[in-house]
Formats: sequence, C-alpha cells, structure tokens
Amino acid sequence: MRAASSTSPPPAGGPATVSGRCARLHPGNLRCEGIPHAVCAAAADILISEFMDEEAVEALRSDFAVRYEPGLAQARGDLLTAVGAVRALIVRNVTQVDRELLDAAPALEVVGRLGVGLDNIDLEACAERGVAVFPATGANAVSVAEYVLAAMLQLWRPVYGATARVAAGEWPRQELGGRELAGSRLGLIGLGSVARTVAERASALGMSIAAYDPYITPDDPAWERAERFEALPELLRSSDAVSIHVPLTDSTRGLIDGEALALLPPHALLINTSRGGIVDEQALVAALRAGRLGGAALDVFADEPLDAAGGARFEGAPNLLLTPHIAGITEESNRRVSLVTAQNVSRALRGEG
Repeated sequence: MRAASSTSPPPAGGPATVSGRCARLHPGNLRCEGIPHAVCAAAADILISEFMDEEAVEALRSDFAVRYEPGLAQARGDLLTAVGAVRALIVRNVTQVDRELLDAAPALEVVGRLGVGLDNIDLEACAERGVAVFPATGANAVSVAEYVLAAMLQLWRPVYGATARVAAGEWPRQELGGRELAGSRLGLIGLGSVARTVAERASALGMSIAAYDPYITPDDPAWERAERFEALPELLRSSDAVSIHVPLTDSTRGLIDGEALALLPPHALLINTSRGGIVDEQALVAALRAGRLGGAALDVFADEPLDAAGGARFEGAPNLLLTPHIAGITEESNRRVSLVTAQNVSRALRGEG
C-alpha cells in the first residue's frame, strides 16, 4: 500500500480493477499497487473466513472482489484486521461475529452464515448497526435428516459394530437383534425446516411423529405430519426416540438435563444435531451408564472442537455415538449451503433483498 497520487486518484466506490489490479481508493487515501485485486484485503468487498464450496466462491468473484481465507476463523487478530473495509462477511460456526468484530468492520453490511445456527453471531449487535444476517435456512436439512435416521438405525440395529465380533468367531445373534423404527414414535424438539424433513423421512419408514414447539401456532400445516404436544415432559415420556432441533438460547441451554432424561423410557434414544449446551453431557453419560437410556448420538458438544480432556467424560458410556459436527456437511449440502449463501449475500450487496 502507498499513498495515492494526488493528481488522479480513483474515486471511492469507483472502478474496482484495472487490468486485474486493485485500483480502488481505500480508507486513509491509500491505493494498492501491484497486488491482484482478489487477494487484496483492503480492497475486498466480501471476506470468507471459513470453508466455502469453490463454485460459490467463483460465483461471487464474478461480481465482487472476494478474499477467501478459511484459516482466518482461527486467527482472531488477522481476522479483525481483514474485516476493516469489507461490506460482507461469510462464516460458518467458528468465526465469532461479536461486538468487537463489528466495531472493527465499520463498512460491514451483510453477514452470510454457511449453515443455520446463529449462536456465534450477536444478532442484537448486528441489528443495532444495520447489518443484515442471512442463514442458509433449509439448505442442509436433507443431510441432517439422513444423519438422524442413520443414528437411530445404528443405535437400534448395530450392524456396523458387529463386524469385529463376528470375524473373531462370536455369534451374538440374540444380543444384536435390536428394534425396528417402524411402529416407534419419534419425538421432535423443535419443528423447523430440518425437523420437518426428519419427520417426512421417518414417517416414510413407518415411524409415528410427535413434536414440541411452542413457537409454531396450532393451525400451522406442519402439524399435519406431527402430533402436537403442548409440554416437553409429555413428549419425552411418550417417545421411543427424541431428536433435538432448536437453537442454543438462554431458554434452551441445559434443556435436556438429568430431570428431563429421567422422563424418557429406558429403551429410548436421544439424538442431538442442533447445538452443544442444550444437553447436559454429564447427566447423559450417567443415564447411559446406569442403563436408564437406550442410547444416544451427539454430533455437537458444549465445547468444540472436543479435545481429549473433554472427551474423557464419555469414556465407558454404552451405546453412544460421537461425531465431529458433521450432520449437515455432506458433499451435496455443502454445495447447496454455499450457493444459497452466495446468492443471499450477492442480492443484499446489490440492494435486492
């Protein structure tokens, strides 16, 4: 960067590139020289701080100057510097869009979320500054729904885990017979787009569907597929499997604690693909070890990424599946989420929505 010539500086907001080089006048009357526009931090319209499908990145680059640097999510100081002049920021769930970051990004207009959870984004602070936030609502619903079904099948019909035992000469036929999904009741905590996709697929396998969501009115068409429960305890008592689909908020933190787990039938399954912190992990482990719960699958944790010390609490818990927050990141969903986010951000920067 050097001081721009006083004779013919390009106007702010004027042409972004000249022969592929940055020609924009940046804050402080500075202009980039000899740096490709797409990698110039000060020139970027859009900063992407976490993984995004390359097709979507290129779609954005056709109309905007884009800085794509997934590692910035783990380099807070560099991130705060990089957001200084950008109009849009695209994140997943690691980048913390808080007041500190917003203060460092006075030109920010839009935050695109590559996913649906918004607990890493201070929505109140964004609203105060007029920063629009766009989650990729529904774009990963199929992948999460398939994960929920796969978890239930594996926990009730542990075919994959039988391989080593059978190869070793064991024949645990009676032990591994399991239960059928058909005829079982699936209880959904939350009935948003992901939960509705779960309900559609689970009902196709013969499961009956029930749900608890006080924010969906009784006349909503969603209840055509699910029996409506007005209280969570009743849902827990009557469900063979429970899948969580609510955001992490003050009201949902610790929602499934020891008291709630005690309401579940001893054969029941609990699946959390939503957010860590909603389930009391210590209470869950205690219930599994005591045989008061049939099984559980956790794709999210109170502290992520889960390290060895944090993972130690789960040691010895039977019929427990742990996965590293992968329910919504299949190859297909990554593409959908990325393209939806690119479209949302592009429209917002053009003033179209």
